[in-house]
Amino acid sequence: MINKIKLSACAMILGVSGFAQEVEFTEYDLDNGLHVILHQDKTAPVVSTSVMYHVGGKDLKNNKTGFAHFFEHLLFEGTENIPKGTFMSTISSNGGTFNATTSLDRTYYYETFSSNKLELGLWLESERMLHPKIDQSGVDTQNEVVKEERRRSYDNRPYGNLLSVIQSNLFEKHPYKDPNIGYMDDLDAAELKEFNEYFDEFYGPNNATLVVAGDIDIEKTKSLIEDYFGPIPTGKEVNRSLIEEKPLASVKRDTFYDANIQIPASILAWRTPSMKEKDAYVLNMISTLLSEGRSSRLYKKLVDDQKQALEVAAFHLPLEDYGMYAIFAIPLGDASLNTLNEEIDEEILKLQNTLISDREFQKLQNTFENRFVNANSSVSGIAESLATYNVLFENTNLINKEIEIYRSITPKDVQRVANEYLKLDARAILSYLPKTDDVK
Repeated sequence: MINKIKLSACAMILGVSGFAQEVEFTEYDLDNGLHVILHQDKTAPVVSTSVMYHVGGKDLKNNKTGFAHFFEHLLFEGTENIPKGTFMSTISSNGGTFNATTSLDRTYYYETFSSNKLELGLWLESERMLHPKIDQSGVDTQNEVVKEERRRSYDNRPYGNLLSVIQSNLFEKHPYKDPNIGYMDDLDAAELKEFNEYFDEFYGPNNATLVVAGDIDIEKTKSLIEDYFGPIPTGKEVNRSLIEEKPLASVKRDTFYDANIQIPASILAWRTPSMKEKDAYVLNMISTLLSEGRSSRLYKKLVDDQKQALEVAAFHLPLEDYGMYAIFAIPLGDASLNTLNEEIDEEILKLQNTLISDREFQKLQNTFENRFVNANSSVSGIAESLATYNVLFENTNLINKEIEIYRSITPKDVQRVANEYLKLDARAILSYLPKTDDVK
């Protein structure tokens, strides 16, 4: 199937200068189930080769956490044809750049080369998918790497466990309750056969999307993809079922102590719908309205005008099954956490009881118009967008259509969603406090 959608000057509609980027793509499936998306852009001699696997932190192994993030590291160890420790150096020695990321829902690998290195990028990703070396040596090496990452980014970082505290309080059954990086006790207890079983279960071509974007010839690229990925056997069928969580029916309070901080923080958190729902887009807008920029409602009130907060941030984390919404505030001076919570609640009530002004709403629309344009302003950005829309939304064409969802949102939608999801009597109220010697 070939999709060629040209977005006209949507900026004219909303008063934003600039034009939405034209995105053309071709998508099809190989016989082994690998979904392929190709995007041609000859404005620069570069090419991005990427693979997104539909596996993330929520996909456990024998109820053990952290496997997907662990594999993000492990699959750089080497393959039958790439010696241990040379995967990354092969990319850099050929002038390429690379990275990999894992979320609770997916894992993404990519390389960017000059366009004459397209075949190298395809070979590297096919090697990673076909026959990586998963042995005890690699597991032991990466176990230490992950432990150091956890210490650096979570356990020894101020407010580093903030998201984990939110997750554990919003979910009881769903794997979203656990941190994406996992618990080290789980990884320490895992046996080598469990890592091999995890790869066999989730890293087959039928659970992956390959995106090649940039200065490519479509037909030649199709031929190369067939050569490198066509022989890979179809993997096991991945069977997923939604683990349902009952909505929060009351206020849940909890306290977390962090030895890395001196100033406490307050967190107000709510569970929200799947990223696929229109209401998730509305919640993105509400976050921007409340705390993005110095003129946002919470920042202007608590930081600039009343000088009660050192920092305040509202953020929405939309995910495949459910989402999470949180407002985080650090007090300034003598302001208490309760005072901050009361001031934040006042702003939430305003959203629930009063329509936002035309001026604020127009500013929101312009902001998301610009984000849409900027997200697809580079080859690597387009590649990741194509993969994300296909894997998590099952609709690749959202790369061209998502802005229409934001355009369809009205001030009444903002008010409705604030009432439906940001309920003051059904949420988590969390105190994030300094840990002192007298705290066990």
